Amino acid sequence: MSITEDLRPELETAIAVDWKRARCNDGNGTLTHLFFSEDLIDIARAKAICSKCSLAVACLATALERQEPWGVWGGQLLVNGSIVAHKRRRGRPPKHPRPDPVVDEVPLPPHYVVKTA
Repeated sequence: MSITEDLRPELETAIAVDWKRARCNDGNGTLTHLFFSEDLIDIARAKAICSKCSLAVACLATALERQEPWGVWGGQLLVNGSIVAHKRRRGRPPKHPRPDPVVDEVPLPPHYVVKTA
């Protein structure tokens, strides 16, 4: 059974999802650089944002269905259309592996926060 078959129920409900409620959707696209970055810190920040989002499973399911080539979708990193656990750094691997970065999300500045009334 493939990943997309496992996520089929979420994919069917994702069609009716209100994507405006997604944590990454600030209406201005100011977070896009985090979700499509090569930097490991930016990728960790994007995953931290997704980890608290209620639409993460639906986001991942639709990204896999659309065959997104790369980026962070639903808290998972996609490279060449498949989920990878860790992104390799460029160049030669170090002799002593570095620990993976653990980053909490960066709060948005107050002037970027959209107030709904």
